Amino acid sequence: MDSGERGAGMVIDPQVLDSLRKKQPLLWLNSGLEAGADPIPGLDPALAEQRLARYAAPLAHLFPEMEPTGGRLYSALQPIPKAQAALQAAAGMPAAGSAGAGTGVGTGAAGVGVWLLKRDDALPVAGSVKARGGFHEVLALAERLTAEAGRPISAGDPMQLCGDTVRALLGRHTLSVGSTGNLGMSIGLIGRRLGFQVVIHMSADAKQWKKERLRRHGITVVEHSGDYAAAVDAGRQEAARAADIHFVDDERSRHLFLGYAAAAGELARQLQEQGRRVDADRPLFVYLPCGVGGAPGGITYGLKLRFGGHVHCFFAEPTAAPCMLVQLAAGVDKAVSVYDIGLDNVTEADGLAVGLASPLVAPIMAKMLSGVFTVADDTLFRDAYLLAQEEGILLEPSAAAALRGPLWLRSTRRGGDYLDSHGLARTMDRATHVIWSTGGSLVPSEEHARFQARGAQAAA
Repeated sequence: MDSGERGAGMVIDPQVLDSLRKKQPLLWLNSGLEAGADPIPGLDPALAEQRLARYAAPLAHLFPEMEPTGGRLYSALQPIPKAQAALQAAAGMPAAGSAGAGTGVGTGAAGVGVWLLKRDDALPVAGSVKARGGFHEVLALAERLTAEAGRPISAGDPMQLCGDTVRALLGRHTLSVGSTGNLGMSIGLIGRRLGFQVVIHMSADAKQWKKERLRRHGITVVEHSGDYAAAVDAGRQEAARAADIHFVDDERSRHLFLGYAAAAGELARQLQEQGRRVDADRPLFVYLPCGVGGAPGGITYGLKLRFGGHVHCFFAEPTAAPCMLVQLAAGVDKAVSVYDIGLDNVTEADGLAVGLASPLVAPIMAKMLSGVFTVADDTLFRDAYLLAQEEGILLEPSAAAALRGPLWLRSTRRGGDYLDSHGLARTMDRATHVIWSTGGSLVPSEEHARFQARGAQAAA
């Protein structure tokens, strides 16, 4: 995308633009969606899967939290029947087992299917969806730096990653990243454990507890008065002035993108283990909270390569910061931000408070993403509260953004249009809906208490 003429000559459907400016929740459907999906040269998720597997043993040694999974970054795929029933009831939809509901094994309510929560909020060490991308990025850098120093860890025993020699070598280098919190946590924690110096550039809207946690681990946090984009730009400029500073670019990094894409293989195996096939008669729908777009974009890319037209991916964005929706609706030939349409990018969903979509990811999503729906802040808190009450799962508000994804398809005219145009209405009772939960396990208890209190108030 050309960033030199940002917002100039943008064309967004007037009705969509009006709803966006009024911060009205909406479902936007991508008219550029293509049925198939071809791999992009240089973007092979298998390489990331292999790299993460290669260093599983040293990661288990370095992080006791990863010993139960043998050093793999793994999160559960969990049914949420009580939350599903509560949200369906609120939308006036029949519950499973009611008249007309499907009776087959693993079938949900009539025309609804089964809802599963992908628990990336509970990923070890980093506690968020950013773990796979961040870990993969740092491991790839460690491989490159040790190879350049004549001590390639990739060619020998991966356990060298834990040794003093490699640690001393990496300690001469600094990792830098701009973040609202979760990517900084991922990059920072693995970076410090491997010996890197780490500097995290954080925006003013990043949560204070995240800054404090990073500092407790010996990570330097630099605070900026601007938004996420300002923090990223500051980190990028600093790295440009020093050869030993390696900037992890959340907007453009292919290693991050591929690390996120590796989650597709894990999900495919979990669906197979649970006996949930994905084909023309059993479609897969995946709903992902979206900030700058790297994590949900990578996951979508990996899933489309595996399942093609049988998987339908939707992003969830705050009404104040729908950067990917705005970019895709305006076209990807020029960069367009939420500020360009009069939005303020002010939301409690700090991980999703991004004004401008990734220029790497947006053009890819222009052909692969089914659509985007937006969520008001009160709904984020209300749904986080509902999930805690019904399932005992505590999320940060941004991680609850995708919970209403299936309802958009079955309870709205626009959702019905999508199902009809893709011949999916007849298959919905056999559908699998995966709702991606992106963060929450590292949130302090007092913060969760605040989230729950606001959610209870919103639900009253």
